[in-house]
Amino acid sequence: MAGDRKVELSEALALGQGWRHACHALLYAPDPRKLFGRFPLRFAVLMQMRFDGRLGFPGGFVDAQDSSLEDGLNRELREELGDAVTAFRVERSDYRSSHLMAGQRVVAHFYAKRLTPEQLQAVEARAPQAKDHGLEVLGLVRVPLYILRDGVGGLPTFLENSFIGAAREQLLEALQDLELVNPGIIANLKNPASK
Repeated sequence: MAGDRKVELSEALALGQGWRHACHALLYAPDPRKLFGRFPLRFAVLMQMRFDGRLGFPGGFVDAQDSSLEDGLNRELREELGDAVTAFRVERSDYRSSHLMAGQRVVAHFYAKRLTPEQLQAVEARAPQAKDHGLEVLGLVRVPLYILRDGVGGLPTFLENSFIGAAREQLLEALQDLELVNPGIIANLKNPASK
């Protein structure tokens, strides 16, 4: 959409009234296991199936009573993922990017938080008891961070799903920037002819 673009956090925070701020977080943890004993998982990355059938990251709109973007995000995480998120806090240091959606007068802020494997497993186990489970959130899903031998299965197939807003681009940028996948995987996804 015209007017949609990335913006610096300072620019986003300086926008006047009439703009809403939404915050979402990619939660991830190391995962040393191998799928079928062959495909290294490296990390577990969580996304969620939303009420509208699209994939996105947990989070939501910052409310007037929230004292900061991060307070709003942590409140939303509790509502969508349950009490296991009280074991950690997403901070400004976890901030990654902001995306302005001019037509909707919304700024989407994106964060990435590294958890311990135990914290991530607790989030997955307790999410079904969260306030918004079955309503706004239909369930959690782990992103397959590998490509199967057929060159299609795994991450390439996952990326064919429908994503909300900039979630697909945010996912790919975070996977590359945080080195959550082998560098060749992202290169192959950006340039399929090189396979």
